[in-house]
Amino acid sequence: MQNPHRLQMLEAVIASGSVQAAARNLNYSPATVSQHLKQLARETGLELFTREGRGIVPTEAARELVAHASGALTELRRLDRTIADLRESPAEHLAVACFSSAAQVWLPGVIEAVRTHHPQVTVEVSLNEPYGGHGRRHADLDIRNEPLDDPPEPDAPRLEGYERHPLAVDAFFVVLPPGHRLADRDVIPLQELQDEPWIDHDIYDSPTGRIISTACRAAGFAPGYVARLDDHHAALALVEAGIGLTVLPRLALTGVEERLPVRGLTAPEVRRRIVVHVRRAPQPRPVVQRALQTLMQLSARG
Repeated sequence: MQNPHRLQMLEAVIASGSVQAAARNLNYSPATVSQHLKQLARETGLELFTREGRGIVPTEAARELVAHASGALTELRRLDRTIADLRESPAEHLAVACFSSAAQVWLPGVIEAVRTHHPQVTVEVSLNEPYGGHGRRHADLDIRNEPLDDPPEPDAPRLEGYERHPLAVDAFFVVLPPGHRLADRDVIPLQELQDEPWIDHDIYDSPTGRIISTACRAAGFAPGYVARLDDHHAALALVEAGIGLTVLPRLALTGVEERLPVRGLTAPEVRRRIVVHVRRAPQPRPVVQRALQTLMQLSARG
């Protein structure tokens, strides 16, 4: 097994461009960094750098080695942060991953219920859309979107090491600029939006964005986007400015109907399934069970 400390040094040298810069960033002497790199080259049998002028250039083998090691190094850094957290604060933690509208609508109630019964718990929330990123800990609860299959597929996506629980079915609506010509309709066929200027709130192609794209293809067109963002609040601001329309799920529309026309969609009806994946544990954790119970109650209210 390779020494992760030496792999981190190799990663730092490649990222910073020199042994001297990496040594400053890592708070080591250049001689120490060079010594570790030479040892790594001996252990792997790889040439890691070549000389170019007065500097060094990483070889393709070195870049490939760091690329393959990056995931493991990221997990080790997360482990270091977790150990530091446990050392500084031994209180229980609850880690939740979710998309932003679930965080805004459901998590306040979940956190309130959890802390009422477990006042020492610290809740960490990380967004899993649009980037699919991770928090400091592996999520105990991971709330996600899925396409709504009718009926649901028996092999619906599952996360390894987690149990999947359906939460809700959420319909999508079109949000129109003030005074739009279609604002007098209650429901609008999706195809009638074909020639409208669209505002994308999902530039990084998350499940929500793919659901919208699939529905548009089913209606026979691709949206004509005039602006593309990765934040639905910013997208709504552009709609309010009259720049175009956007399509959002109901959960993301809290308070929007007070400012803008929000209308239903048909042909096809656009919907998503919201599920939560709960991390398996040798023994059930009361704080996780309380969070799951509250989340299911809140999502059932619509």
